[in-house]
Amino acid sequence: MTTDVTDIGVGTIRQGIIGGGFMARVHAGAGRTAGAALTAVATSTADGAARAAHSLGARRSAEALALVAAGDVDVVHICTPNATHAALATAALAAGKHVVCEKPLATTAAAARVLAAAADEAGVVAAVPFVYRYHPMVREARARIARGDIGALLSIDCAYLQDWLLQPGDDDWRADADAGGPSRAFADIGSHLCDLVEFVAGEPIVRLAARTRRVFDERGGRAVANEDIAAVLFETASGALGTALVSQMAAGRKNALTLEVHGSARSLAFAQERPEELWVGDRAGSQLLLRDPATGAPDAVRLQTVPAGHPMGYVDAFAAFVADVYSAVRGEDVDGLPTFADGLRAAVLTEAVLESARMREWVEVAP
Repeated sequence: MTTDVTDIGVGTIRQGIIGGGFMARVHAGAGRTAGAALTAVATSTADGAARAAHSLGARRSAEALALVAAGDVDVVHICTPNATHAALATAALAAGKHVVCEKPLATTAAAARVLAAAADEAGVVAAVPFVYRYHPMVREARARIARGDIGALLSIDCAYLQDWLLQPGDDDWRADADAGGPSRAFADIGSHLCDLVEFVAGEPIVRLAARTRRVFDERGGRAVANEDIAAVLFETASGALGTALVSQMAAGRKNALTLEVHGSARSLAFAQERPEELWVGDRAGSQLLLRDPATGAPDAVRLQTVPAGHPMGYVDAFAAFVADVYSAVRGEDVDGLPTFADGLRAAVLTEAVLESARMREWVEVAP
């Protein structure tokens, strides 16, 4: 199928998406909000690509490697099963394209390291959607910590809990290690959590001790080799201690990402399911700070597209992430954009969690 691209305005970002599932729909919607033109969609089959292109409003369907090489695609969005990310991202970088690759960037840290280096060498924008960074109240928390409002960092308590794999009959391709990788719960959602910890606190996790649990050894008639639950005790560069619980089997919890940071002067807490709020704890009393562009920190205000009292959420955060990617493509300097280096960081942390759980001991995390 061919397309007439003459009606695409000069300077319009031309988006190509590989994948046709839920995340492809999210990327397509965010691209439209950012003013991009979706020129092509590819999936694993020609029929599937045609259906996805029609559903997502793309100008045409394509085969994956043809999409990567196409002259009418500026940014390749990779929304496919985890095990395919590295090869597709490598091909896109080799073609000189800007890349947005779903996490995990790769199923091994070694492969993620190669991709991060390749992105640097290519001189293109290469991003990973750690989109919880883009909630305005997350940026508010980050700004308050950076300017010293909480005092010295003492401890961190965080969790990411879901229940979509609670029952033995629940299944997904991520439970197949060949498609999803050696880690499931931590690589899938724990990576978001640890990215948020390091981004908001402003310092890295330097060592950790982890335990993992696989509740069901079989799903969908096949053996399961990756974990359902991970519990992590960690230490940051300044000596702050933290706890992180990650589970895809917490009944009633749908997308409960929570982060609480304790300092020597005050504490801050954010809950992704209540994104309009930031709890500020003080010994003399506490307050619930509501999102307001009239009073927020500058980096929080720039992400607010509606006035106070009009709720913003996940879709807005994802749209802001994609808008920042496209701003970077146009040469603008963007603060806080999660890049392939951050994707590599998540892969390093994932392997440290698996190693610690296997060895049952503390593991130093590579810088």
